[in-house]
Amino acid sequence: MQQLIDGYRRYRDGTWPRLRSLHQRLARGQNPRILVIACCDSRVDPATIFDADPGELFVIRNVANLAPPYEVGGGYHGTSAAIEFAVTALEVETILVLGHAQCGGVAAALTRPHKHVGEFLDAWVDLLEPAKARIPDDCADPQGALEHESIRVTIENLQTFPFVAERVAAGRLTLQGARYGIADGGLEMYDPASGGFTPVA
Repeated sequence: MQQLIDGYRRYRDGTWPRLRSLHQRLARGQNPRILVIACCDSRVDPATIFDADPGELFVIRNVANLAPPYEVGGGYHGTSAAIEFAVTALEVETILVLGHAQCGGVAAALTRPHKHVGEFLDAWVDLLEPAKARIPDDCADPQGALEHESIRVTIENLQTFPFVAERVAAGRLTLQGARYGIADGGLEMYDPASGGFTPVA
């Protein structure tokens, strides 16, 4: 905890004064235009990557930056609830699925079903099974291929949510994908027209 307290003090003394007026506005409510679905990996912070101030991004973070297909009933649907809130209450204009290199969740999915991952993780990374099925057996880089494919599958899953599909069809919501390189800081954007990823210059 001391590391966190020390960091808070640096924030309060250095960053907070610069953002004081912004936070006073944000205290009256938030109005982000972008929802980012990102991995909970400690090395991949959307606000840092996109140099965003507080209030600019509504962020959902989970293992392997996934969205499940739409379903109701049974269980707790934390990611789905956050998607619903961002789309229907905040009325975001863009959903960005942000994958990344060296993703531990993707690595875990590649070992399934031969290796037990964890009581909760097993079921969660099973969401990547449709993406895994698209990776050729002779793929030279299955980890990188699945990191890219997981973004495509998550975008497809998002479109199973009726309130997402409605807004996409009406031109009120755009779905985007990107993959961040931890080692080189590079960003690749998904191109729906070609199905490929293009580096951002």
